[in-house]
Amino acid sequence: MNEQNVPTRGKPVSDPRARIAAGAQSLRDAAYEAIKHRIITCTFRPGEYLNEAFVSASLGFGRTPVHQAIDRLMLEGMVDVMPRKGVIVKPVSLDEIMQIVDVRLINECHGMRLAAERAEPDEIKHLCDILARAGQWVEVRNTEQLMLLDREFHNVLARASKNHVLADTLSKLHDRSLRFWFISLNRPGHHAHVHAQHEAILAAIRDHDADGADAAMRGHIEEFRNNLTRNI
Repeated sequence: MNEQNVPTRGKPVSDPRARIAAGAQSLRDAAYEAIKHRIITCTFRPGEYLNEAFVSASLGFGRTPVHQAIDRLMLEGMVDVMPRKGVIVKPVSLDEIMQIVDVRLINECHGMRLAAERAEPDEIKHLCDILARAGQWVEVRNTEQLMLLDREFHNVLARASKNHVLADTLSKLHDRSLRFWFISLNRPGHHAHVHAQHEAILAAIRDHDADGADAAMRGHIEEFRNNLTRNI
């Protein structure tokens, strides 16, 4: 008997097909995160055409995971596929971001009410750690690091709502907002202002103050809207 087929006591037999599927999925997810990161940091610029072969070669992924990642990004509204032309990074649209802001105001403020009621100590600790790291980057005005920490902060808040559908929706909305953050919100003093807004949101969550969390997030998103109208 082939010893590879002998079950080990207490351990399930590993299915090679499952391992292959898991590997393919991990490559697809890694390609998706790598391409999305370059879109939200404007390394892949708004309106730029993306050649799948070039993206595969430059990022070190095969054509299949890159193609799957681009399909996913198209569904999430970050790229468009143009017939006979190829893939294009979705251009910046003020109308689009204003619609995203409207949806965030409805959903994210509700999520903060839930998070204030349901956040667990480990989640609050995680939020405190994010803001501690962000404070260091504020001093040197590192826009990319602050943007990534902003994303992490909002995602942890969304998960603290304990509503998985809402958290998934908010994550996608926030990812679509980030490149606008990167493009328009880099004026002197802005990073410190955003950091203070995040601290106000965290204080309300820590105090389990649903009204305060709602108000703090509403002010944060409205300020984002105001900055966009001034800078785009």
